[in-house]
Amino acid sequence: MKIVIAQMEHETNTFSPVETPWESFGPDGPYIGNHAYKAMKNTRTPIGAFIDVAEKVNAEIVTPVAGFAYPSGPVAGAAYDQFCDLIIDDVKQGCDLIMLDLHGAMVVNGRTLDGEGTLLAKIRGITPTTPIAISLDLHANITEAMVDNSNIIVGYKTYPHIDMYETGTLAGELLLRLHRGEIKPIMHWNNIPLLAQTLKMNTSEGAMKEYAERAALSEEKGSVLASSAFGGFPMADIPDAGMSAVVITDNDKKLAQDECTAILEVAWSQKESFIWFDEPLEDAISQAKTLEGGPILLLDHPDNCATGATQDTMTTLREALKQGLTDIAVGPIRDPEAVSVLIEAGLGSVVTLPVGGKTDMPAINKKGEPLELTGVVKNVTNGEYVITGPQFTGVKASMGRTVVFDTGDTEIVITEKLQEPWDQGVFTSVGIEPTSKKYLLLKSRMYFRPVFLPIAKHSIYCAGVGVGSSDWTIFNYEKIRRPIYPLDNFTD
Repeated sequence: MKIVIAQMEHETNTFSPVETPWESFGPDGPYIGNHAYKAMKNTRTPIGAFIDVAEKVNAEIVTPVAGFAYPSGPVAGAAYDQFCDLIIDDVKQGCDLIMLDLHGAMVVNGRTLDGEGTLLAKIRGITPTTPIAISLDLHANITEAMVDNSNIIVGYKTYPHIDMYETGTLAGELLLRLHRGEIKPIMHWNNIPLLAQTLKMNTSEGAMKEYAERAALSEEKGSVLASSAFGGFPMADIPDAGMSAVVITDNDKKLAQDECTAILEVAWSQKESFIWFDEPLEDAISQAKTLEGGPILLLDHPDNCATGATQDTMTTLREALKQGLTDIAVGPIRDPEAVSVLIEAGLGSVVTLPVGGKTDMPAINKKGEPLELTGVVKNVTNGEYVITGPQFTGVKASMGRTVVFDTGDTEIVITEKLQEPWDQGVFTSVGIEPTSKKYLLLKSRMYFRPVFLPIAKHSIYCAGVGVGSSDWTIFNYEKIRRPIYPLDNFTD
């Protein structure tokens, strides 16, 4: 048995000014061929699970490419073409099964608003009958092309995403059962016009918990093979953005339809609960100032790179310093220009320079506003560490050249590359012990929870500036279907 296994993951924020070339999909671009196999084996990712599933049945494994890029602006057309060509070239050589680790919210410049569906359609054009399984992020915007051109779709059940490996395992095992003739999968999907905010998609609380639990309940029914409740990605200005569900049964079309409808009804009945409202930034920082103990998490969520933001706005740090907060570890801030200046100055040097604010954000009518700071170059590293937390466990992270800039009141981790703070390694790898700090200013929305929340005394959401904002009123949606809640207020 020969199985083609590949990864192509990107969550596209169509409002983001951050470009997404080929090089964004790995330390120096995606892993190709056997390098993809070596890099992704023994990682708790969907592609890592696909490899394990295939090896258990002694399959011949072909890994054309593996690439994951942080959320950012639309993917470069040339990069997407290269992904497609690598995967399709191996499929053309013949295979029995195809397993793809995808995201479900990829938009490509000059090519397509549905990167995953378009890739799958291309594969179907080459091999109309080869069974295909795909894993998808909980934030996928499901499209008809994805469903029509695959046999198995399984999405993450958790946010933060701590079940990526389990998702890949289920998708891969179902595909093997299909290949052996043990099951006859029937997929049904649907969506609702609800643009839920990612800060309201925590699957351990509120309406999102009920939505996810209703999907999990479906899997307890005899012939239901998999049930996935997708929150969607609201920062993608495409017609298919919104919440959706996919239910797979063993040859029971009506049950698939009924369960899919029941899952989505849970979400729609609580649509108001999926909308986030911020308190003013000044009030949030004032509250943080009154809290005892530490660390206290200051969550600069609008500038979270895992939502496609620039990771260089300084609004929240500026306000924290204005209100007299001290003993703050900040990071990471992406500012390649500052990194170069500080490295050239050398360890121990005292430097005054503008930090952050190098990127304009035309989609929200904001200019970059650097913060001029004076401090000491405390440490310089290559920015590499291995993720040990429950998300992307075992994956090698690369922040690019990284500097710790100590201003007295703050220790700022400044990097060349985008880096979500989903592991304490963003601090410990550069010599900062996060538990020793009064405040940790993290540009994070949800991924901080499994790794930083357990060490924190308090957490405060801060309404800074960024193209990852949960204030939907500041974005100019043009392509999205209308009406859709909350852009349009309706009760039907």
